Amino acid sequence: MAKPPQAGFDFAGAQSLQAWEPGDWPLAPGWQAEVEGFLASDEGRRLADFLRERLAAGAVVYPPRPFRALELTPLENIHAVVLGQDPYHGPGQAEGLAFSVAPGVKLPPSLRNIFQELGVQPGSGSLVGWAQRGVLLLNTCLTVEDGQPASHARRGWEALTDRLLALVARTATPCVYLLWGTHAQAKAQLIQETAARHGREALVLQANHPSPLSARRPPAPFLGCGHFLAARAWLAARGVAPPF
Repeated sequence: MAKPPQAGFDFAGAQSLQAWEPGDWPLAPGWQAEVEGFLASDEGRRLADFLRERLAAGAVVYPPRPFRALELTPLENIHAVVLGQDPYHGPGQAEGLAFSVAPGVKLPPSLRNIFQELGVQPGSGSLVGWAQRGVLLLNTCLTVEDGQPASHARRGWEALTDRLLALVARTATPCVYLLWGTHAQAKAQLIQETAARHGREALVLQANHPSPLSARRPPAPFLGCGHFLAARAWLAARGVAPPF
């Protein structure tokens, strides 16, 4: 059984995953049943075996707390979802939140473009404040190996994160979904159909990934997409204070 969130957790300790012990990773209210159901499934057991094997082989795996987004953001508080692909793969970068980096870490190019589109000069690249205000910063794959992007893709995480997205879509309302890049956009149908089936208000916004490789390219450049303005206006019209 997962532990409840711990006040005052010091994230500045270990920079990589030390052991596969999901029962020791705190979860905010609303997530436990879905997470435990996944861990007991065939996909969950295969993922556990894979991660234990990689850790035993000496692989450096990020982040230290793969469920960090689920720790900081209770299901009932969610009014926005930012969907990423997998964690940053450099030392000290990943803090378990999509696009976010630990305090004091140099901003990656994608995150710089996010702040540029937002129109702010960040003092830190950590998006913990967003998470605490109801933005689920979820990657579709929750671990990665040092220097090897997408190294844990298609190992089972996607089965869990699809379940989590479906849970949000049938529960959270109103909710904005920011889908940047083809990998995130592949989840649009799941979100839209689930929200519609359960009568939830959902705004799905899609654009290119904020990476410099695609941020300015057609057909839907990230820079200039206006997603933050649109999300704020849509939420405000429904009585929700913008969380970013």
